[in-house]
Amino acid sequence: MKRISVELVPRDAEFLLTELESIKGRFPADTVNIPDLLRFDMRSWEGCHLVRKAGKEAIPHIRAIDIDVRKPLPMAEYIYENNITEIVVLTGDRPQDMSRKIYPSTSVDVIRKFKQEMPKIKVYAAIDQYRSSIRNEIEYAMRKLYAGADGFFTQPFYDLRFMEIYAEQLRNTEVFWGVSPVLSENSVNYWEVKNNVVFPIDFRPTFEWNVKFAQDALAFVANQNSNIYFMPIRMKVAEYLAAIFNK
Repeated sequence: MKRISVELVPRDAEFLLTELESIKGRFPADTVNIPDLLRFDMRSWEGCHLVRKAGKEAIPHIRAIDIDVRKPLPMAEYIYENNITEIVVLTGDRPQDMSRKIYPSTSVDVIRKFKQEMPKIKVYAAIDQYRSSIRNEIEYAMRKLYAGADGFFTQPFYDLRFMEIYAEQLRNTEVFWGVSPVLSENSVNYWEVKNNVVFPIDFRPTFEWNVKFAQDALAFVANQNSNIYFMPIRMKVAEYLAAIFNK
């Protein structure tokens, strides 16, 4: 196992600090990745400042559609000043409030821009294994590598067989494999309808099933000498990790 990351939502500074304190010194997670969510005032790189102060590595998510590639990167100075050395670039969902300015920038565009303007920053790209066919997604991933990406963060997996296929295709590439609990029928419908997830036949939206799968995924990733990140949606991060690591 190389690295274990936890994805924490930056609702506000108090919430993020409370979540960070709840996992401090308890679990083998050395990294925290922070999504950039428009419904909250705190931007991902601002949340990573608090993560760095808590003594963990920090990886902010950067939304490509927020970046005007004709202008300097707006968060560059903040990233350097706060010793943030890694980012992950993803396309980003269009805002519901269309008064917010967005751009036709792609992930490939923004990966290349970071590599040109901030060459010391390690840039991860996103893999959405549910977006289209495996072949198309792998080809898209190769274009991101060609643009300068150093590795990938995947969407959450729910099937080790699917992970094995992607592990074969991404061998010798640094990957953070995603795992996230799905704990209700409404959440199942969300992942199936919005993200095109196909759950395995034995899947159950229970805490026990999700913890067992997280443990199996952890063992798989350790065997691959790769990285993993946990995304504890709608539950306390410490409760989720405590069950996974039997703490």
